[in-house]
Amino acid sequence: MVIEKTKWRQDFFDEVETIRLNDPLSYVLGSQYEGEPFVFEYADAVKLAGHSCPAVSGAYKLTALALKALYGDELPVRGEIRVLIKGEPSQLAYGPQAQVIMLITGASGVTGFHGLGGRYSRFNKLRFDEKDFQFSTFIFEREDTKKAVKVVYNPGVLPQDPAMSDLSPRVIQGVATVKEKEQFIALWQGKVRKILLEDKKYPGLFTVEEITGFKFPAE
Repeated sequence: MVIEKTKWRQDFFDEVETIRLNDPLSYVLGSQYEGEPFVFEYADAVKLAGHSCPAVSGAYKLTALALKALYGDELPVRGEIRVLIKGEPSQLAYGPQAQVIMLITGASGVTGFHGLGGRYSRFNKLRFDEKDFQFSTFIFEREDTKKAVKVVYNPGVLPQDPAMSDLSPRVIQGVATVKEKEQFIALWQGKVRKILLEDKKYPGLFTVEEITGFKFPAE
């Protein structure tokens, strides 16, 4: 039987570094052999969101950076990570970005899995700090060591092509020519590529710092 796979228009999706985590719940319930990692690709985030954009790519990249800062060369443990997003779900692109972060880390909101026998819970491990909005700011915490890092994502530092101000409304309204559509896609996905593969060229795009004394909000 031939298994059909999603065909992507953008070749650079395959160049993006994967994110690997262990998930103990997967081992207990037999989805995987003990010690085999979950491997997430950027394309998984695209499937979740239904599109590739600076918000989705930013969420994928900032999660990768946060996990690296928290775990170093260790494999992160999916389901044992908590995330606090500084603002309301409706602010910025926090809602869609939260979904990408949930997918990768296993940290969920009130719809999350409650666990088995007091273990493996993902419930309420991703929260929104609605009383203290901070621009595009995400805090990740390891449950075992309580180490926490803050990631700030600022896509505004990326260069903007002035042509996008005219192209975007024409494409969205469905009145763009074929040439204009192609130009729009090249510029749009070009920005995504910079976020995922060229972030070091743009200081301030991602800022990662360890924070001390962090306390995850009580339920």
